[in-house]
Amino acid sequence: MRRLMLDLQPARTGLPAWALLACALSLLLGTALLQQGLDQQQAGLEQQLEQLDRQLGKRPQAEPALNAAQSREQAEKLAQMRSVSQQLQRPWERLFNMLEGLPQDDVALLTLTPDARKGQLRISAEARDLEAMLAFHKRLEASDELRDVSLLNHEIVARQAEHPVQFNLSATWENGNAHP
Repeated sequence: MRRLMLDLQPARTGLPAWALLACALSLLLGTALLQQGLDQQQAGLEQQLEQLDRQLGKRPQAEPALNAAQSREQAEKLAQMRSVSQQLQRPWERLFNMLEGLPQDDVALLTLTPDARKGQLRISAEARDLEAMLAFHKRLEASDELRDVSLLNHEIVARQAEHPVQFNLSATWENGNAHP
């Protein structure tokens, strides 16, 4: 009979376990580095896309935070835009119709300067004489569109033969829903 040989530990014929562990770790590290590279590449491509979109006008540019001077300037511009908006909302046609409807044989309107925010209107005009200027002032006071009509200044033009009167009036312009 043959001798029995018992070997409780089989002979190792494949790769040792530490080699398999090293391979797994290197694959894991390689995958992490590859993922990081892909993330960086994607971020770069997204930046390029955003830049191209801005150039084409599809995306608004992100505005940086404003300093105090820029904030003041922006607030001033906003106030100017509001003033323009208020002026556009005024009932201009009604004011012009009222002014055109006044008898103006002896008075010529030179300028109208509105301040819609304050509800004020400044009128520069020229009258044939002082009586014509005062009559025009009274007609404006009697109108429905203007109130608190005030004579700011007047000047008799002596260098012209007729001696016309140049004057400036100020009035509060209230009309329906156009309160300041």
